[in-house]
Amino acid sequence: MLSLIVFLPLAAAAVLAAVPASAGKRVFTGSWVVVSAVDLALVVAAWIGYAPGMGLAYEQRLPWIPSAGVSYHVGVDGLSLPLVAVTAVLFLACAVHSLRQTHRVKSFALLFLFLQTVSLGLFTALDLILFFVYFDLSIVGMYFVIARWGHGNARRSALTFFLYTFLGSLALLLGFIGLSLAAEPHTFDIVELARADPLAGSGARGALVLLAIGVGLAVKTPTVPFHTWLPPAHTDAPAAGSAILAGVLLKMGTYGFVRIAMPLLPAVWRQYAAVVVVLGVVSVLYGALVALAQEDFKRMVAYTSVNHMGYIVLAVGAAGLAAGSDEQARSLAVTGAVTQMISHGLLTGALFLLAGVLHDRAASYDMGSYSGLATTAPAFAGVTGLVVFASLGLPGFSGFIAEFQIFTGSLVSATIATALALLGILITAGLLLRALHRVFLGALRVPGSPGAAHDFTDLKPSETVSIMPLLALAIVIGVLPRFLLDVIEPSAATLIGVVSS
Repeated sequence: MLSLIVFLPLAAAAVLAAVPASAGKRVFTGSWVVVSAVDLALVVAAWIGYAPGMGLAYEQRLPWIPSAGVSYHVGVDGLSLPLVAVTAVLFLACAVHSLRQTHRVKSFALLFLFLQTVSLGLFTALDLILFFVYFDLSIVGMYFVIARWGHGNARRSALTFFLYTFLGSLALLLGFIGLSLAAEPHTFDIVELARADPLAGSGARGALVLLAIGVGLAVKTPTVPFHTWLPPAHTDAPAAGSAILAGVLLKMGTYGFVRIAMPLLPAVWRQYAAVVVVLGVVSVLYGALVALAQEDFKRMVAYTSVNHMGYIVLAVGAAGLAAGSDEQARSLAVTGAVTQMISHGLLTGALFLLAGVLHDRAASYDMGSYSGLATTAPAFAGVTGLVVFASLGLPGFSGFIAEFQIFTGSLVSATIATALALLGILITAGLLLRALHRVFLGALRVPGSPGAAHDFTDLKPSETVSIMPLLALAIVIGVLPRFLLDVIEPSAATLIGVVSS
């Protein structure tokens, strides 16, 4: 079942690769939408068949490189199944959003189908080398998306993205090898390593392995000070690329913390959890303050991603602090962190698709060049307003459920850090509301044609159909979160049990 979900997009890409580009763009965009929709239907079926609290499900294990302890081992639990689902949703949204794509359509569709397999594969991988392979392939795929379909300094931004994240992946590989060598017999199997805890009481060796894995994941997350590749990559990427980068690829880092760093190095994680908490708070405040200074709408959203990822890092760090906290609070922090991954994926993915509307109409993200768009594009203004309010963490939206759990779970064990992180919410609220006011209210102004109402058209059907489901899901999670929390909570409790032992 999982292998079908993971490799269906790649198989479709292989078939489409044999179709000549002269067949017309509808063949490729239409096939892309159908394949993504079928893949999402399979994920929904897998979700329905998953009983909360059953642990790993749909496991499959085949020998791959037995002499090195590497296997094709896949499965999902409450930590990974929601991320598999949000990945399928976002790729379908991007497929629909790209129906109007006209530039190198065949290559664009094939590359996104490839990225979909890579992303789904990473969230189902239960072997460190399998995880690493998908991790690296995601870098390659996104490099070409930015370099070939981006704008501005796209090639430079793509190169910066590639070098930064590739360097991080090398650090990650060193950490994985260190973990495997510490186990007896040597293995890269995540389940076996979690049972063995091979670096317990290893002192400096365990710290070095956690440092390598932590740096690799922090670059991908991104966490300050490893975030500098993110703003240019987002600013110069096409809208669909930015949505996948923010909604899916950034989660590969945060997911790695709960899937690998915490359960495979529990004692070392507890020892250095305070450092993780500090990095999380710095990311929260730095991301919010720098976003406040931005004039570029897309760059501003990119820095708010640094801010929101900081909440997740704070939560997983607080979950490792044993002093002054109980297991229920720490489990709540982890549940909030995973919920935040889902919420951020939906809402920031939608924000980047909406940013693409700005660039599509007037080739600019400069907020100072726009004003009064609500008069000529009321649907665009309304949807953007709702997504912005959802991103603020207001009740009724998924962001509230995530942040409430993060702050409640982190407050006891990391009181000062959590209090400081709350300032990030105030700053983010101010900067997003200011952006709404500047772009959508006041007298109409559009770059290049001041006052020309016809120069900025409202949302097109493909844009509406791709963005509205993301907002609707954020509202469903905000109002009726049990269907999601029932899946996450048992796995979060199991993870905290491992970290506490």
